[in-house]
Amino acid sequence: MPFKRKVKERVSSDDDIDEVPGKRYKHENGGSDALREPHHLATEAEEHGIVLRRYYPPEMSNARAQAYNSNEIPRPIEQLEAAQEETASMRRGVAVKESVVHWFKMDLRTTDNRALWEAGQQAQSAGVPLICIYVISPEDFEAHLTSPPRVDFMIRTLRALKEDLAALDIPLYVETVEKRREIPERILEFMEEWGASHLYANIEYEVDELRREAKMVRMCADKGLAMEVFHDTCVVPPGALHTGAGKQYSVYSPWFRAWVAHVHDNLELISLFDPPAKNPPAAREKVAALFDCEIPDAPGNKRLSDEDGKRFQATWPAGEREAMDRLDKFCDEKIGQYSKRRNFPSEAATSSISVHLAAGTLSARTAVRTARDRNNTKKLNAGIEGIQSWISEVAWRDFYKHVLVHWPYTCMNKPFKPEYSNIEWSYNSAHFDAWCEGRTGVPIVDAAMRQIRSIGWMHNRCRMIVASFLCKDLLLDWRMGERFFMEHLIDGDFASNNGGWGFSASVGVDPQPYFRIFNPLLQSEKFDPDGNYIRKWVPELRGVKGKAIHDPYHRGGAPLAKKAGYPEPIVDHKESRDRALRTYKVGIGRDKP
Repeated sequence: MPFKRKVKERVSSDDDIDEVPGKRYKHENGGSDALREPHHLATEAEEHGIVLRRYYPPEMSNARAQAYNSNEIPRPIEQLEAAQEETASMRRGVAVKESVVHWFKMDLRTTDNRALWEAGQQAQSAGVPLICIYVISPEDFEAHLTSPPRVDFMIRTLRALKEDLAALDIPLYVETVEKRREIPERILEFMEEWGASHLYANIEYEVDELRREAKMVRMCADKGLAMEVFHDTCVVPPGALHTGAGKQYSVYSPWFRAWVAHVHDNLELISLFDPPAKNPPAAREKVAALFDCEIPDAPGNKRLSDEDGKRFQATWPAGEREAMDRLDKFCDEKIGQYSKRRNFPSEAATSSISVHLAAGTLSARTAVRTARDRNNTKKLNAGIEGIQSWISEVAWRDFYKHVLVHWPYTCMNKPFKPEYSNIEWSYNSAHFDAWCEGRTGVPIVDAAMRQIRSIGWMHNRCRMIVASFLCKDLLLDWRMGERFFMEHLIDGDFASNNGGWGFSASVGVDPQPYFRIFNPLLQSEKFDPDGNYIRKWVPELRGVKGKAIHDPYHRGGAPLAKKAGYPEPIVDHKESRDRALRTYKVGIGRDKP
């Protein structure tokens, strides 16, 4: 299915902004010349790989970020909502033609998938086939820093999903589109080829995706087609919760109380959607060519070696059935003790379903509903402590997506607190390489970094430890660590990853105050008291006895550590802490745009 024309490539920009009808903005079309000026440290960040200039403009100024805060520039979600409002009457009048299309993105499941269910209902009522598509976009993978393990997981999931849908006589067509800007036109071409008048999709909340969907809603309408998009990723849709003053929450605790109350008042939010019904009997013959299409391999720049592929397949089996098996096993065996054991990385005390939430093989709704149904109450904030604690952890994913939607510049290489952009970070490449390779001489940090490089996953407590070490002990730009995580995690999710790094670097929403700095030695002693986690991932230290495992060069383990080739600590924590406090204080005190 070749392209009908080429679309000229250009750098995308946060200035690609359409006017939002019915609402007046001071800078409706991207802002004044002053607001287009980049941040004064943009070049330095760019030189160190923080901004991918092939796809994005330089880091914006603090003034531009503040313009989003003060509603002077429309948010991408407002662009999408405006497109829906403008086209609403037209879409209602579109008659179903020969088929209905569902566009899979990060919702790779048949069960509890709202847009898929809605598409199935439309197709069934009209007596036409439901067709599903998925677009592999190498440029999106590159622009979004998607890790090879995550791409591999998605490809394996697509193969499982294709089989699940085929059992319902529903085809899944997967195609690689090399240029990301050609995706909208290619999907419309596909709809024309298969006589589809309706396109269904679930909303993704990152800036690129919101703008693309706003554009596609209008493109479809211009051609007499209807694109219907739905909130599905979050239990509570972004924008539904507000403070007493009518503002978006930026602190988790009051947000979570509001989230719980909202769900209790709207229990349909945790009602689950059935899989789509089987296609009509004649569908297989009518769209036979789509059933015969193979799932493409991962793009060359995101392909795992055969050895790595086998390891990741064994560690992280794909598909929604595997997701439910993991969730059920966790709820049956471990959730009751979750609040007591979740912070100990050597114990298998967590659910390990983050990869499934990120890929959409499991919905957050299903996760919360399944846990609630194991409780001795229908309340989300009562009953068994472990269940309450786990539900509150799942809710963090909602929280960070709500933040992303309301403060979209956090998706554009800016911290939630724009003034923290003025901190002058170190870009010591030797320190960064040591951190990446797990050779810092701090055992708990090195164990965690070796874990992520081996299995594409890291325990959440360790994510906080290594992030704090990079930002506070090494004073490296937090965005370097944020990028490394996305490029290596199998469960990489932009909003959650960005939120976690913002917390650790003290630049984000509801952060750890900058003067509170994790002591990695104390963290190690508290959460890996026997050193089992360290010994698993740092084999050089397996022979170190007792408490020396946490700091071998200062607790009598130096001869063994040195002989095994384990490095001495690259920084002194006390000196690093003092330097971080000075640097943060100076940086946030600067009055620069």
